[in-house]
Amino acid sequence: MFSHIMIGSNDIERSKRFYDAVLGVLGVGEAVRNQNATGQTRLFYRHDGATFCLTEPINGQPASCANGGTIGFRCQSPEQVRQFHDTAVAHGGVSIEDPPGLREGKPGALYLAYVRDPDGHKLCAVHRPG
Repeated sequence: MFSHIMIGSNDIERSKRFYDAVLGVLGVGEAVRNQNATGQTRLFYRHDGATFCLTEPINGQPASCANGGTIGFRCQSPEQVRQFHDTAVAHGGVSIEDPPGLREGKPGALYLAYVRDPDGHKLCAVHRPG
C-alpha cells in the first residue's frame, strides 16, 4: 500500500545520526543523501522494498511532527524491539508511554516500544509473536 514515508527535520545531520543508528538495528544501511532543486537536503533509507525519508521542509518553515501520528517499524523479535528502543534513547530519542514489552489485546498480543525522535516524531517498534 505504501511506497514511502517522509518526515521533516529541523537538523538533518542530527536526524541522520539518530536514524543511521536506530534503523541499523533493523538491518537498514546508511541513508542516500539527496539535495532537491531548491537546495533542501533529503535522506532516503531503503529496505525490503520500503523507503523512509527525512527532509528539510521545502517551504522553509520549521518541521513539526504529526499530533496523533505514529510511524511503526517491524521488528523480528522482542529483543530487536528492545534494542531499537535502547538505541533510540542512546542517540537522543525519548522513551514514551509504557516501557517496552508485551501488550495483550485483540486480535492478539504485540511486543511494542514507543519513542520520540529528536524532532518529536513518534516511532513504534513492533513485533507480532507467532
